[in-house]
Amino acid sequence: MTPSRGTLERDGTAVAAVSSTGLRYRFGSHVAVDGVDLEIGPGEVFGLLGPNGAGKTTTIRILTTLLPIQEGAAQIFGTDVSRHPMQIRRLLGYVPQQLSADGTLTGRENVSLFARLFDVPRRERAARVDEVLDEMDVGDAADRLVATYSGGMVRRLELAQALVSRPRLLILDEPTIGLDPVGRSGVWERVRALNEDGMTVLLTTHYMDEADALCDRIALMHRARIRALGTPTELKQAIGPEASLEDVFRHHTEASGDADAEGSAFRDIRTTRRTAGRLG
Repeated sequence: MTPSRGTLERDGTAVAAVSSTGLRYRFGSHVAVDGVDLEIGPGEVFGLLGPNGAGKTTTIRILTTLLPIQEGAAQIFGTDVSRHPMQIRRLLGYVPQQLSADGTLTGRENVSLFARLFDVPRRERAARVDEVLDEMDVGDAADRLVATYSGGMVRRLELAQALVSRPRLLILDEPTIGLDPVGRSGVWERVRALNEDGMTVLLTTHYMDEADALCDRIALMHRARIRALGTPTELKQAIGPEASLEDVFRHHTEASGDADAEGSAFRDIRTTRRTAGRLG
């Protein structure tokens, strides 16, 4: 697979894959995102971590144009998210936390649908669909109903859906939630391969071992704000010489309110169980 990616430049300066300044979003009186500033370089694997309710998914939905920008600004590879939503959608692939594959369709039909939605040229669609199905190792099951797939196969199919448009940026919201260790390993092997081929990846995960192993840099978000930003090594060293990334997570979430942390933990468990149940 040869997605159209690489480093864009303006006036000889590399353009960030993702850039946001003062990003804010409210649901009524509730502030879900409160002044988020982010910059993700081309080719980075960037982790956005934090408990459920921290504002991670809302931030992602803004970047993917699923929610409008209320305050602040955001750009994807130099393109304004608010002004050019259709151009933005052509630049990215998105695997949401909720299942996006239709169990009543075959794997091929699901990916073909995404190829049409993302305006892949008609003459290229069949070959492009076959290409990503094989790349994600679901080609042999392409003509089976998705309802018969294992959880790992469903996630790999969703990656194929996201990649059929050859995006420059891949956004993954809890892509391995509910998967067994073999399924998780299979998904991340493919993510590593995509990144090694030059693709920028923005991901959220509650698995600290994944974030530690995969992410070049991490932003830890809690109560709508970025609380810490740096490489996994930098974040751990700031806590102590023997600290783990889990220690970093606890330090920055528990320090800002035990009641909120406990409520978020409950929501995390509930969401994980619901998604795991749907994955089977």
